[in-house]
Amino acid sequence: MADALTGLPPLEGSVKRGGSLADFTWFRCGGPAEWLVKPSDIEDLSQFLSQLDPAIPVLPVGVGSNLVVRDGGVRGVVVRLPKSFADIKIEDDHRVRAGGAAMGITVASKARDAGIAGLEFLRGIPGTTGGAVRMNAGAYGREAKDILIEATLVLRDGTVETWPLEKFDYNYRHSAVPEGAVVVDALFQGEPGDPEKIGAEMDRIAAEREASQPLRSRTGGSTFKNPPGHKAWELIDAAGCRGLTIGGAQVSEKHTNFLLNIGGATAADIEALGEEVRRRVFEHSGIELEWEIRRVGDAR
Repeated sequence: MADALTGLPPLEGSVKRGGSLADFTWFRCGGPAEWLVKPSDIEDLSQFLSQLDPAIPVLPVGVGSNLVVRDGGVRGVVVRLPKSFADIKIEDDHRVRAGGAAMGITVASKARDAGIAGLEFLRGIPGTTGGAVRMNAGAYGREAKDILIEATLVLRDGTVETWPLEKFDYNYRHSAVPEGAVVVDALFQGEPGDPEKIGAEMDRIAAEREASQPLRSRTGGSTFKNPPGHKAWELIDAAGCRGLTIGGAQVSEKHTNFLLNIGGATAADIEALGEEVRRRVFEHSGIELEWEIRRVGDAR
């Protein structure tokens, strides 16, 4: 049965029409969700999706650290997992189970406290577990695929499945997770380690990020994927794009593979700047940069 007020299936969690996405996405701009849905637990999400009209698109989002939401907003349902999906548990054999909404830094910290090494790189990933699993997030020489054992997904039709590592068919910043599926839980494999040494490595990663990336700005993660044999930032710099601006958007002078909202930028400004960077890099080097940041929704 659809809810009489929303026309959507019933949900124990919250449903908000026109829910703001700019309030939490890192660029702090872009249009709203037609419906912003926060389920209370896995069963609530499963029931909701199983009854949702299959024609309605579903977009899962985390903390929006790797996302441009276009100014016209996102049609359909945007699913954002609340804190009830952020539990982290230490399991036998140096394994860590994390909810889809758990932040990478929190997962790394819990592992450190339990003397589990191998997850330190998550300190350098500014997103959620669900996002990291979906996009094979990586930093400092490691990727999600290097530690993942399995993950639980709620598919677009409401089916709950547990996928082993192999089923994700991972490659660079890509997985086989289908459209509309929500990663709600992941099990990671670590190894025994000294909490002090693990903590020191996490501190090193944090210091390196602080020194090299514009963390205190309104920005996203890395804008473009590194092409084989190249670093995107070097190609962007060589093409003369450092500090380039369009409207309120700027190519970071600190790290050229980051775009910034320097004040009043629209999503259209950010996307146009990214496309201009791609054009200049191709003109200079013949290399076509691929977006790593996801761009979703409709232009105004």
